[in-house]
Amino acid sequence: MAILTISRQIGSMGDEIAQTLADRMGWALLNRDIMLDRVFSSVCDETEMYRLRESAKFFLNQRKDNPKETYLDYLTDHLLSLAGKESVIFVGFGSQILFSDHEEALHVRLMAPDETRIDRVRKLYNCQPEDAEKIMTTSDRKHKRFVSAVYGADLTDCRLYNMTINTSGLSVDEACAAITALLREKEARLKIARESIKTDTVNNLTEKPVFKNPSEIEFARILDMYHIEWLYEPRTFPIEWDAEGNITQAFSPDFYLTQFDTYIELTTMNQKYVTQKNRKARRVRELYPGTNVKIVYKKDFQSLIERFSAIAGNQD
Repeated sequence: MAILTISRQIGSMGDEIAQTLADRMGWALLNRDIMLDRVFSSVCDETEMYRLRESAKFFLNQRKDNPKETYLDYLTDHLLSLAGKESVIFVGFGSQILFSDHEEALHVRLMAPDETRIDRVRKLYNCQPEDAEKIMTTSDRKHKRFVSAVYGADLTDCRLYNMTINTSGLSVDEACAAITALLREKEARLKIARESIKTDTVNNLTEKPVFKNPSEIEFARILDMYHIEWLYEPRTFPIEWDAEGNITQAFSPDFYLTQFDTYIELTTMNQKYVTQKNRKARRVRELYPGTNVKIVYKKDFQSLIERFSAIAGNQD
């Protein structure tokens, strides 16, 4: 089942967007209060429920009726179980961390500039700008503290999210459209991947490589003949950047011999290309210490292969 986690700043229209998505897609919507009631109300007394609502660190305590697990463990197990039965939108509560490794989870962060948020909070609570700013900063601090205390993570870390949306200048409908589009693309990709497994469809990443010239075909054939494992152009090494930091030149060696941790670049007898490739290989060694790169002439194929084959035989 699909999972959408929404982390939102106050004044970013996060709750409105989450509710609109839930209504349109027919998914369950769980915010903090709903999660606590749904998971703990039947197993916790009044005091425990109060502590769960008021103290972040209380989630790390052991449960009264089962000292072997914490309240966070109990919550995590129930939410994972729920997500396996129906599609759910989780709002807040560090759900982006709870489901960080879940294949079907999409994590969204909703934010807006402070001035936009202050104006929205002012209208929402019918208060003065200075009061709205205080409400905003208090909310931000508590949200960040909760995630830090319970999960040891930084709420603002962009690596926690697949998409971050600045809702300033956007309507609820526009933000929902962006999230829905990404959800559909993710769903389509997962469906294709599953169908590929069912039908034994060949993955494009593992198909037989398309060689660029006959010398590469010949080299691969010789490697196979001597039972030497190889990969074709498995890695590209950036070697030059412009003043802005854009990559202007990169080097993709033709073969990687996995058993020998060595990259092989084939070359013709044209001195121009030999010089260029030697310079690139030297640059790779400088920028990526410990990387083994060899430039090989066509006439040296056989001697090189025989040398590697002998080494492999000695290792066996």
